[in-house]
Amino acid sequence: MPTSRLVTIIRRTLRRQRELHRLTQRELAELADVSQATIARIERGDRVPSIPLLEQILAALDSQLTVTVEPLDAHLDARIDELAGQPLTERIADTSLDRTARRLGDLPYVLTGATAALLQGAPVPADATEIALSWADSARFTAWLADVYAQRWNARWQQFGHLRLEPEEPGDHRWSTSVGEIRATMCDTLPEAIEVRHGERSYRVVPLAQVEITDPGTAALLHRYRTLQSGGADRRPGSAG
Repeated sequence: MPTSRLVTIIRRTLRRQRELHRLTQRELAELADVSQATIARIERGDRVPSIPLLEQILAALDSQLTVTVEPLDAHLDARIDELAGQPLTERIADTSLDRTARRLGDLPYVLTGATAALLQGAPVPADATEIALSWADSARFTAWLADVYAQRWNARWQQFGHLRLEPEEPGDHRWSTSVGEIRATMCDTLPEAIEVRHGERSYRVVPLAQVEITDPGTAALLHRYRTLQSGGADRRPGSAG
């Protein structure tokens, strides 16, 4: 189940405002009179703060909460349009991908879904690192999850925690970790991959055409982007209509 849009907005906004004020999580926690763990969990998306708590933290940043209403899914168009205007290096830097990749080390995996699409230039939201892993490496993956203090998504309680980490156990293959959210597809054999390079790092990714076949969610985002592009072309000066 995807992360709530509201959770994503809150964690991004809090992190952005904290960094604009050049504060560490500990410094913000002290100003807001909350624990550093509270700030960390909100920024990771592990915790949805109450409105009074959110107002308390924002007040420490000389900010306040406002609420608006917009047409359903308008946020997707706005987010895709925003990403399309950013250099790819910035889009990658705004994710937890590099932190997660460094910690995964030599564990065999292939990047999939929106993460793979992003690395191949598609301006789609990638709020978690999506990977494919072999069942043969499940024990190593479980040990890695324990090492990065993972908590598994609990669909019943709509939050992370209170479930066993092992992929073999019932539940979504989705975990919150100290390096960001990770979503895994467990398979008997890793999918065919290509290598893409950005900066000094290489990534093994599922080709974009295959992503569109195997991942309906990402395929829908890509279709949405292409529709926006087509609409933008129609609105250019000199275009028909």
